[in-house]
Amino acid sequence: MDDQPVLDPLGAVRAAGDPATDVYLTGTVFLDIIFTGLDSAPVRGTESWARGMGSSPGGVANMATALARLGLHTTLAAAFGDDMYGDYCWESLAAGEGIDLGPSRRIPGWHSPVTVSMAYDEERTMVSHGHRAPPPEEAVHACPPPARAAVASLGQRDRASDEEPAPDPDREWIAQAAANGTQVFADVGWDDTGRWDPADLEGLRHCAAFLPNAEEAMRYTRTATPAAAARRLAELVPLAVVTLGAEGAVAVDSGSGETAEVPALIVDALDPTGAGDVFVAGFVTGTLAGWPLTDRLAFGSLCAALSVQEFGGSLSAPGWTEVAAWWTRAKAEPGTPAEALRRYAFLDALIPPAPRRWPLPRAVPTIGFRRA
Repeated sequence: MDDQPVLDPLGAVRAAGDPATDVYLTGTVFLDIIFTGLDSAPVRGTESWARGMGSSPGGVANMATALARLGLHTTLAAAFGDDMYGDYCWESLAAGEGIDLGPSRRIPGWHSPVTVSMAYDEERTMVSHGHRAPPPEEAVHACPPPARAAVASLGQRDRASDEEPAPDPDREWIAQAAANGTQVFADVGWDDTGRWDPADLEGLRHCAAFLPNAEEAMRYTRTATPAAAARRLAELVPLAVVTLGAEGAVAVDSGSGETAEVPALIVDALDPTGAGDVFVAGFVTGTLAGWPLTDRLAFGSLCAALSVQEFGGSLSAPGWTEVAAWWTRAKAEPGTPAEALRRYAFLDALIPPAPRRWPLPRAVPTIGFRRA
C-alpha cells in the first residue's frame, strides 16, 4: 500500500475535524467472472468460445475500488462469503486497494455470490447466483460512520439472491446518514418486476444526487427522453444525473437551475462491466472536491471510458496515473478534437507534472493465478 495514492483530489478541502471516511458504501460483493471477445450472444444448444477472460471482485466492490483508486478514503460494509472467493475478494479490497472493511464481516457457512458476465457488441449479458446473507445482515449497515459522502442503492431488489426481492434495505441508514451531514448519492437497479414504481425512489428525499442510467430514468419518470427524465427527477432531488452510456451524460441542478450535458469519449470497448459504477465514482470525487458540474460529468465519463478498455468491473477502474497518461497523450496527438482539449483542460491543475507510476492490479483468468 506504500505506493498507492499518487494524488489526493480533496487535499485542498480537507480540514481538522473532518470525518476519517470520505465515502461510505454498503452492498453485496460478488465474485465476477468475465468473458470477452464473443462474436455474439450464446446460442441455445451450442458452445461458444471467448477470446478473453478475467476474474475480479464485483458488485459494490466496483464502486469501492474506483473511489479508492481516485484517492478517496473509502469504507465498505458488506458480507463476505466463507470460501476461497470470499478470501480473494477481501484480500483484493483491503490489502490491494486500501479500502476500510471495518464494518464488513465474514459469514461462516455462507458462500460468495457469483456473476458470470459475457461481453459482446459493446453490450453484456450476465448470469448470477447467490443467497441472502443470514441474519443479522442488518448489522452490516445499521450505524453508518461519519463520512463526507455515501453511495446508496434504491429500489425493490436483492442482488445477492435468487429469492423473492426484499423491500429497499437501505432506507433507514440513508436517512440516518443524511441527518448526520453526509451527502448521499443514490443509484438504482433494474426492476425485474417491470412495475417501475416511483415509490421505490422515496429515499431520494434524503439524497443530494441521483444517478440512474437513461433507461431506468425514463421508466421511473414515464418520459420519452433522458433530458426530460433528468428534469422530472430534479423535482425529487437537488441534482439529477442521467448517464447515457456511449453517448455521455446529462444533469439538472434544481437548486441553481444549471443544466449540463457532456458527450462520452469514443474508445474501443473491451468490457463495459462496472462502467456506470466508475462514472459515479468520478462524479462523486469531483463533487466532494467542489468542481463545476460540467467538469464532474466530463471526469466521470473519462473514468468510465478508461475502465471499459480493461477486463472486469472493479479492477478495470483507472487511477490518477492512467488519467494522466490519457491526458498527456490527448494533448500530444494532432487528431484530438479541440472541443475535447477545452473540456478536459481542468485536468492540468490537478495532475502532478510527473506522477510516479505504480502498477494497478487487473483481472486475471482464474483465482490464485500466478503471473510468470
